[in-house]
Amino acid sequence: MAEKRAKKILWIDSDSGRSAPDLSVMLGSEIVVEGASCSDLANLVFEDTKLIVLGLGEDIAPLNKIKAMLDAKEIQIPIVVRIPRHALELAVEVTARGTASVVAQDLLDNEAWIEIIKEHGLPDKSEVAKFVFVDPISRKLLALTERVAASNVTVLLAGPTGAGKEVLARILHDASPRFQGPFIAFNCAAMPESLIEDMLFGHDKGSFTGATKVQPGLFEQAQGGTIFLDEIGEMSFHLQAKLLRLLQERTVTRLGGQKSIDLDIRIVAASNKNLKAEIDNHTFREDLYFRLSAFKITIPPLRDRPDDIIPLAEQFASEQLGNGKRVSLGQNVKHSLLAHPWPGNVRELQNVMLRASVLTENTTIEKQHLIFDDQNSSFTESFSLGVSSNDQLVDNKIRRGDLSGRYANEEHRKPLFQVKRDNEYEVILAALEGSESRAQAANKLGISPRTLRHKLQRLREQGLVVTRAYAR
Repeated sequence: MAEKRAKKILWIDSDSGRSAPDLSVMLGSEIVVEGASCSDLANLVFEDTKLIVLGLGEDIAPLNKIKAMLDAKEIQIPIVVRIPRHALELAVEVTARGTASVVAQDLLDNEAWIEIIKEHGLPDKSEVAKFVFVDPISRKLLALTERVAASNVTVLLAGPTGAGKEVLARILHDASPRFQGPFIAFNCAAMPESLIEDMLFGHDKGSFTGATKVQPGLFEQAQGGTIFLDEIGEMSFHLQAKLLRLLQERTVTRLGGQKSIDLDIRIVAASNKNLKAEIDNHTFREDLYFRLSAFKITIPPLRDRPDDIIPLAEQFASEQLGNGKRVSLGQNVKHSLLAHPWPGNVRELQNVMLRASVLTENTTIEKQHLIFDDQNSSFTESFSLGVSSNDQLVDNKIRRGDLSGRYANEEHRKPLFQVKRDNEYEVILAALEGSESRAQAANKLGISPRTLRHKLQRLREQGLVVTRAYAR
């Protein structure tokens, strides 16, 4: 496995300031601090850089140049700017440029710098990266999303099921000025219309039987933040009309209420349907569509973002293993993952890696651990996923089709139901013989211990010999 790269801090200054070597000693071996001069910006290398610390005099030009270089490469790196303590106008101008923070140039306190660097450049080790944007298409999508996030425009996310629309909605919130406010996600297809209306708009006390108290809706609960309406194409015409009014007036009225409540929220909607086609079919309001799609972002399917597949797979598998374990994917596994068309997109990939993580006995995933959603999921196909010789023995018995047991020579003379019963008997016996417990055998067979117990009892009742020893 490749050696883990250290995180890099670019320390750029026009004066002596605090030296990069001092900072390296202060932060330890996991951090590499690379010094540079404002006069040598053209030669900066941003690979593996987690934070830029920039020292300015009275001129903002170096900051502008660095920002332009980052924009050209379509990457986002937080910048902490050090300025003279009394340069108030410069501080305002630097802040307006979207820097992570501004600190006094004469700040020399070690503890203060540790906190600043941890806040902006070094997330906690236990925090797992939530988002993967490696493919060039994904990186452009991320850059566009972060640019849109800076405004307060209503956004419509389009794309196939499982492509990551909620992830992008979360980024729109986290990268926006509303990041400290709530982020509320709601699926418009998950509940009956009456319940959806109550949850979104809330109700006043006494508005219906059982309404014993005031209940603010999700729109109110999202005050100062973002509400994400997933599967907006499933919303009824009645609720579409209410949502349109809310978007126009930026107010909400609870069910049974008379008072309009002003809203300060951002609405992000998403749909895997072609809403223009739904308009033609008279199932979606055209005026609502144009309100929601003030800015439309289309997320391509996973098959069109191949460079994201392996990093996502490693992330999902590592999350499943937990305890900070890092998963290793064999080369044949990577080839299989890249060759798969992923009709279920990122969600399907997550499911595949979850299964693989369950089946592997260590941190290495091999090809036999992969079960794709379009694969025959019957016992005869999935049983080979075991790794022990006993498991393989059972699998071989199934695949050969010549279960060499006590009934093998008579199969051609038996009714189909009896052949099926006898084959099941042989497979169950093979699983029991190769297991330390009945629970382990049931797990190999893909059934619960209770189901296995019932099968054994039925076999006994049919006159087949199943000794009590197998009941362990």
